[in-house]
Amino acid sequence: MPDTSTHLVIAGAGPAAQALLRHLTGMESIIQQGSAAATFEGRITVLSNRDECPEALLEAAAHSMVSVRFGQLASFIDPTNRKITTTEGLEFSYDQLVIATGSAPVEPPVHGAEHALAYSTIDDAERLGSQVKEITDTLGRRPLGILVGTGPSAGQAEAVLRARGVRPVRTTLRPAAVVSSPVSGRAAAGIVFDDGSIMNGDLVVLAEERTPRSTLAESAGLKTAPDGGILVGSGFESSVPGIWAIGDAAARDGLRLGLVLSAKEAAARCAAYLAGHARSAAAAGRPAPSGMQVSAAA
Repeated sequence: MPDTSTHLVIAGAGPAAQALLRHLTGMESIIQQGSAAATFEGRITVLSNRDECPEALLEAAAHSMVSVRFGQLASFIDPTNRKITTTEGLEFSYDQLVIATGSAPVEPPVHGAEHALAYSTIDDAERLGSQVKEITDTLGRRPLGILVGTGPSAGQAEAVLRARGVRPVRTTLRPAAVVSSPVSGRAAAGIVFDDGSIMNGDLVVLAEERTPRSTLAESAGLKTAPDGGILVGSGFESSVPGIWAIGDAAARDGLRLGLVLSAKEAAARCAAYLAGHARSAAAAGRPAPSGMQVSAAA
């Protein structure tokens, strides 16, 4: 008998994709409005552009319904025939496709950025808060923080710092370098500008702007936001049937989705929709399409 199970392909293997896999495979419960929790019924292929497997992905990759293809960067989507091609020339057919390619920094990394704290999405809030607490405990006093960045991500980072008792000094001028702290175990404590001037503090947070990776979406003709994010509906469906988007690659309410929803929350919601479509497809004996209507002005 022909295989009538839904074949789901996930383009990307970052935090959002990993969270989605955990929900789809039942490693975390799926909460679906109006119905009981259920796992995905079908096959899942994950296309990762990296050759190594992050520890967070190992458990899901061992699931019998999951196949992870490493070193396979998705490069082109044929939405008419429901096929996706990688830069290595491999082609995969899909019934449902989830784009979780994340975002990329707008500017090249600041020299010494590895010594600073970073804020990009709402998922970084808890981690940043924990790091700040450690620095505060080490200092034994209220820290002075230097915050670099503009836009929503910098605004969220400032709120986290203030909530943790940090006195934030915010600069929109991009530094030439981050100065590492002379105190062992502490984060960077200063920045240097192109003119040689220096700002010193107890910690440095870089919350620079990022842009969603939407080149793959553009190959399929998906509607995107002005900043390049893939426009999604309430169920994370894109403007093209059968294609969904989560994480920092997607856009909602004029913002990168990563600034609106945590990866875990978005994955839980999207997984519930995907599981529902897979069950409908199994009952009908064929894959169930999904698409949203996005106005040209959106």
